[in-house]
Amino acid sequence: MTARHQNRPTAADRRRHEKIALELTSLPTAAGREFRVQAYLDRWLGERRRTLEWKRDADGNLLVTRRTRSRRRGGPAPLLITAHLDHPAFVVSKVVDDRTVEAEFRGGVHDPYFEDARVEFHDTEDQVVRGRITELRKPDDACPFKTVTVRLARRQPGLAPGDVGRWAFPDAKITGRGVKRLLKTHACDDLAAAAAALCAFDRIRTRKGQEHVGLLFTVAEEVGFVGAIGAATNGLVPKNARLVCLENSRSFPESPIHGGPIVRVGDRMTVFSPDLTNDISALMTTHAAATPSFKWQRKLMAGGACEATAFSAFGFQSTCLCLPLGNYHNMQAIDEVVAGQRPAKVGPEFIGVDDYHGLIEMLEVLASGLDSKRSAAPLHVRLRGLRRRNAVVLEG
Repeated sequence: MTARHQNRPTAADRRRHEKIALELTSLPTAAGREFRVQAYLDRWLGERRRTLEWKRDADGNLLVTRRTRSRRRGGPAPLLITAHLDHPAFVVSKVVDDRTVEAEFRGGVHDPYFEDARVEFHDTEDQVVRGRITELRKPDDACPFKTVTVRLARRQPGLAPGDVGRWAFPDAKITGRGVKRLLKTHACDDLAAAAAALCAFDRIRTRKGQEHVGLLFTVAEEVGFVGAIGAATNGLVPKNARLVCLENSRSFPESPIHGGPIVRVGDRMTVFSPDLTNDISALMTTHAAATPSFKWQRKLMAGGACEATAFSAFGFQSTCLCLPLGNYHNMQAIDEVVAGQRPAKVGPEFIGVDDYHGLIEMLEVLASGLDSKRSAAPLHVRLRGLRRRNAVVLEG
């Protein structure tokens, strides 16, 4: 890292960061049913109550800030590292009998992936029962989500409406060696980014000059940015806040896994706040030049939509950093399935472990460098200078 970032993570730090990623991405979660992840955050915050303060809004969005004696007037505007706590998943809507349930699917997955797929449900006591999908119904006026009927492998008396279900996969694990290690798990999107936010913030939360940096965790992103829209409009987020939204976005050949975390300039709906995006890109360019081991990418990532779009729409400066993601929304070989070239099959999501550590580094660099005195003038000043220097070509 640069001179400002000489306190690099140790091997023990990196192991701890990977442990947090494994733990967090293994938790069952769904839009509106993020309580297990919220409980994890509550425990994390409880261990740091002497240095942090926090509040939740009525939706369940969580704002975390530094506990300081006073806010310095004229200091930098709040900088909020943002991640959402849900993942596409099932929520029990009806217990039909002791071996059959109906469930809503809250999120975006193509229809073929549901056919005869294996799922598992977790009751409030964390007892798990598996089953198979026997029927898929499209959204209608009665329910805005796809619904499924599931035949359970055994009776589960504790299962009730509101319980969370997900695709049935093996436990999360890290595979491979060296720079090719992968984290394979139920829900990288967006819990791997939430884990990176916790790890980075834990390292910067006592550093001077970074008191304006905080965390924002949102709910119900997978069903239309419901939590983010609430946070943007209900007063939870300060009007002058800048939001750096973290995501996991589908990897393409031009945005490869192991290519480094990505400064995302836009999504399939819009482009993000250009000044904030460009300032971060310039900062990462400088950091990469001084730190040969640091890899990063700058991409549009039009394979999905991001909360930065929602915050931008409501007048906030916002942009996105993301991890390139395999098996987006647990769908294997999406393009081949959509083209009818192979059967649909769900699988664990996966990210590069090196990309994950790179995102933590990127957040540390961002927290310390974004509001430091810059050597480069603003773009519009540089453009005016360029015109003055070269306008001679217009003089006949």
